[in-house]
Amino acid sequence: MWERFKRAMRSFAGFFVSSIEDPELILEQNVRDLNDQVPKMNESIAMVRANVTLLEKENAKYLEDVRSLTAKVKAAIQAGRDDLAAQYAGKLQVEKDALARNEAQLSTARQAYEKALTVKKAFMREKERKTQEAMNAIREARRAKWQAKVADTMESFTVAGIDSTHDEMLRKVQEKSAVNEARMQMALESVDHMAVNIEEEAEKMQANELVKQMKMEMGLLDSPAPVSEVGGGAEKTIGKKVGVE
Repeated sequence: MWERFKRAMRSFAGFFVSSIEDPELILEQNVRDLNDQVPKMNESIAMVRANVTLLEKENAKYLEDVRSLTAKVKAAIQAGRDDLAAQYAGKLQVEKDALARNEAQLSTARQAYEKALTVKKAFMREKERKTQEAMNAIREARRAKWQAKVADTMESFTVAGIDSTHDEMLRKVQEKSAVNEARMQMALESVDHMAVNIEEEAEKMQANELVKQMKMEMGLLDSPAPVSEVGGGAEKTIGKKVGVE
């Protein structure tokens, strides 16, 4: 049970940390940390260089002491003062030993300084590479945020903006047009086409009869034959023959 509780707490902590992590801010902080290391590295290199300078000065002093004591030993020998020459020789040996130790330390210090310069050069190259990568990633993150905002804007524009209104208005116009077309069709179907045809035919017959009557009045057409009626065994003429005299 305790192990399960610890796993749950670790998972919760991991989720909390991941939720508050902002890659862009972390990369910016990494760049600042890299830049902050440069002065510290320069300070360390300066200390190493100062040690080299100090050892070089000590080495120069030891060399001068060795030359001076050597000259004194030779002068004492030439003066026949072997006792004094022995004293100078003892000091000379001490200075030579110190000079040897100093030269060894100076050599090590110089190597350390060269190595520090090499490390700084490698660090600066790595710093430049990581800084460039971080800046590219930051620009990419900012570009992604901008694209996300544009996408959100376009989505809201498509859902509730002009596109939606445009489609809705087109649909309404099409529906209205369809309704009016249906009404027109129904109105046309309700007309009595047979009655219209009969009226048109009657008008034509009336016009033809009028033309015929006018021709008869003008003598251009004979009148029709008389109609006889039969009654009481006798025929009665009810029509007269119209002729042109």
